[in-house]
Amino acid sequence: MNDKLPISVVMIARNEERQLPRSLSSVAGWVREIIVVINDCTDNTAAVARQFGAIVSEHPFKNLREQKQFALDQAGQPWVLGLDADEVVSDELRRELLVFFRRAKADVNGAWLPRRLWFMDKWVRHGDNYPDRVLRLFRREKATAGGVEEHDRFDVEGRTVFLAHDLLHYSHKSIADHMAKINFFTDFFARRMIAQGRKCSPLSAILHSVWRFFRAYVLRRGFLDGFAGWYLASVAAFVAFIKYAKLCEHQIITKEPGQHER
Repeated sequence: MNDKLPISVVMIARNEERQLPRSLSSVAGWVREIIVVINDCTDNTAAVARQFGAIVSEHPFKNLREQKQFALDQAGQPWVLGLDADEVVSDELRRELLVFFRRAKADVNGAWLPRRLWFMDKWVRHGDNYPDRVLRLFRREKATAGGVEEHDRFDVEGRTVFLAHDLLHYSHKSIADHMAKINFFTDFFARRMIAQGRKCSPLSAILHSVWRFFRAYVLRRGFLDGFAGWYLASVAAFVAFIKYAKLCEHQIITKEPGQHER
């Protein structure tokens, strides 16, 4: 493609040599710049990224938000596409982006992309996991990395629009891989709530869990995805329970002396 889009793809990665080819091959050749920021890699992540023409920078990791802000600061094009190593721009989305830039309006500063999850050898199309819209395309000077430590995002100033075609998400390699991430995310959540002085009761933990399952499986029709839908709704409920249970645990073990039950 001779006329590349004025986009910098920005990505952070650690030990992602296996996932990078699928992700970067979906953007290489039609964007003007690819930026990959790495940290503490013990594999060939950097070399693989350079095979696709990426500019690779090493930066110490503090948290997701700060790492993505550093990557964003390296971008040299007027538009940025934020991409994770486990995400792929579908052919349909690429064609839609071509149309988007031909018709881009001056007052549009960003675009939300629907994200579709591949799990248990199928595409998940319901529940909490679809369309899972993410704000990933934006004007560089209008955006900053935001969110919280366990769930970062890009914040964009001004008007944004919704695109129709999917960003493909290969997030969970297996149930074991999915389970391994739970402590990481729930610990961040509990520490943030504790820092804010938030309180929790066992009943609150249970109600949050029940609500998350009902919303994902019933209201958002996760049941239409078969066993994968049941599993994802159940794990969403479990994660909600663990997040608030950890907050309850902190309250119990930090009681003033004499307040513990004998």
